[in-house]
Amino acid sequence: MSIFIGGAWPYANGSLHIGHIAALLPGDILARYYRQKGERVLYVSGSDCNGTPISIRANQEHTTVKAIADKYHQEFAETFQKLGFTYDLYTRTDDSHHHQTVQILFQKLLEQGYLYTKMIEQAYCPVDKQFLPDRFVEGICPNCGATARGDQCDQCSKILDPLDLIEKRCKICGNEPEIRRTEHFYLSFSAFQERLEQFTAQAESEKRWRENALLLTKRYLAEGIPDRAVTRDLPNGIDVPVPGFEGKKIYVWIEAVAGYYTASVEWARLHGEGIKQWWGKKTLAYYIHGKDNIPFHTIIWPAILMGSSIPALPTHIISNEYMTLEKKKISTSRNWAVWVPELLEHYHPDTVRYFLTMNAPENRDADFSWREFIYSHNSELLGAFGNFVNRTLKFIEKSFNSIVPQAEVDVNILKSTHALYKEAGDLIEKGHFKQSLEYIFAYVRDANRYFDERQPWIQLNEDIEGCKQTLATCTFIIGNLTQLLQPFLPFAVENLKQMLQVEGCSWTVQEQLPTKLAPVKPLYERLDVQLIEEEVAKLTQISEQ
Repeated sequence: MSIFIGGAWPYANGSLHIGHIAALLPGDILARYYRQKGERVLYVSGSDCNGTPISIRANQEHTTVKAIADKYHQEFAETFQKLGFTYDLYTRTDDSHHHQTVQILFQKLLEQGYLYTKMIEQAYCPVDKQFLPDRFVEGICPNCGATARGDQCDQCSKILDPLDLIEKRCKICGNEPEIRRTEHFYLSFSAFQERLEQFTAQAESEKRWRENALLLTKRYLAEGIPDRAVTRDLPNGIDVPVPGFEGKKIYVWIEAVAGYYTASVEWARLHGEGIKQWWGKKTLAYYIHGKDNIPFHTIIWPAILMGSSIPALPTHIISNEYMTLEKKKISTSRNWAVWVPELLEHYHPDTVRYFLTMNAPENRDADFSWREFIYSHNSELLGAFGNFVNRTLKFIEKSFNSIVPQAEVDVNILKSTHALYKEAGDLIEKGHFKQSLEYIFAYVRDANRYFDERQPWIQLNEDIEGCKQTLATCTFIIGNLTQLLQPFLPFAVENLKQMLQVEGCSWTVQEQLPTKLAPVKPLYERLDVQLIEEEVAKLTQISEQ
């Protein structure tokens, strides 16, 4: 079976914050899990370097689009690496391979009759002397009355046309734009209405999409899918490969979402493989993104795939709700955000991965609180998991000269471990990462209770054989935690494998015990609770500047 996992492409116009990582982390958990199972996995993503937000940032900083894109693409790649993300290819939309494959897709849609030209009215700024990309037009959403940009309202999630906005203004200079006529290509999204309805109905029956994706997609379909302009008068991006349209660019509706396919094509080329095995009818295709990207993955991208005769439609939509910060909406403009590069300078990457999984906005908005972040590390990662590992292995190191007793493992724990692999694995495959990790940590807490009840420090003097069984059982638990927790906490797991002197990792019960331990070291250090006040004060101070 081929498993394709596509992580949403962040705009290369600013640093990643915790909301981005909360939405993207499930992709790495899935990739690690399926590789452990022995499946063939292709996990791709990249930086969106063609998007309008980068042009806005370049204007603000009086520099070039390329300079901004280069800076943040490099930062993204380093951040994902520090967090342990295992992309098979992390690329960028301004690479030539992306441009070439997008142009091929565009020509396929044109050949199949799904693209047509049309003279349209578009916002033009006479002050800046340019047609304005959708995101360069701001105003009031006609649907809900909130402040919105020209492509989508973040408040009500309605996809917009810039001309629909009330009280339109240019984001660059703030003046009211003119309306001028220009010719562009349109994609006949309406031609896919019936097929998209069938596609969504199947997803609903198979329960493979998150509820928010299903509800929002059904709402769009009930309203009717309108045709959309898929080219724009933009200063940077992918050229329209049609004579007479020089200077016009392929728009984000096609260009950005196509990154999943273009990255796959490039990976296949680099590895001398065919693309069809990754983009066939039997492919399990997971798409990982935030709530604001749902229609791009459930309507626009499937329509493009249908129109291009690419059979690998999305099977699983893993779309998170929003993450708030200290009960308030994250705001990059007001600097009300926890920036991940800085976070990783001071905190263990497993601490970030654990908290953002256990507190993920899977079904509703979730909050990042510094208090909860620090306490979850101390009480759960260190207090439950780290403590169990340390007390067991230190006891063996001290009392058995690091030689692991080769006794029979407790039959009840053996049975519960077999059940846990099945339960946790099924939950991961269905996109319930928080629940899967909760099951594993319930197992950790049970292991601590087992250690306390068996009292190996007393058994050592009164029942040596019982003591050996206790320690063998606890080591068995730890050995299996290195596998069960590898998708979630890869850094601690790597250290743990070195202490156990074991190699490899699978998603099956590991019954063979290690024989001799390497020097035992703590997996995590305790965090000073004083950090809570310090971090909140720093956040407040920075946001007020």
